[in-house]
Amino acid sequence: MIVYGVALLSACLILGMLIGELLGVALGVQANVGGVGTAMLFLVLASNSDKFKALVDGASGTGIQFWSAMYIPIVVAMAARQNVVAAFEGGMLAVVAGVAAVIVSFALVPVISKIGNSGTTSEESQ
Repeated sequence: MIVYGVALLSACLILGMLIGELLGVALGVQANVGGVGTAMLFLVLASNSDKFKALVDGASGTGIQFWSAMYIPIVVAMAARQNVVAAFEGGMLAVVAGVAAVIVSFALVPVISKIGNSGTTSEESQ
């Protein structure tokens, strides 16, 4: 049941955001500091915990695995959108730096792929 996955995700998100806000207050920053990352860590730990082993088995486990897999791309997309809005408000230098970082990242994909494949031998690939 996907509902258990949503409940676990929600609990981890609320706890992570609360800790992020408390960290922000403790550091004197008027922002959430690491709340989403903390929530993600709680979700990973809870999904692999013995206390939630009964939830992870069967149909409910499918829901938890689904939301665990969906959580990271959703958070990355949300954070990327916020960064783009902040970059446009910050001026053209931030936009150019962001575009340059994306271009360099795309250019490095084949290089990193070759590095990852260099450990395989011809016998393993056949």
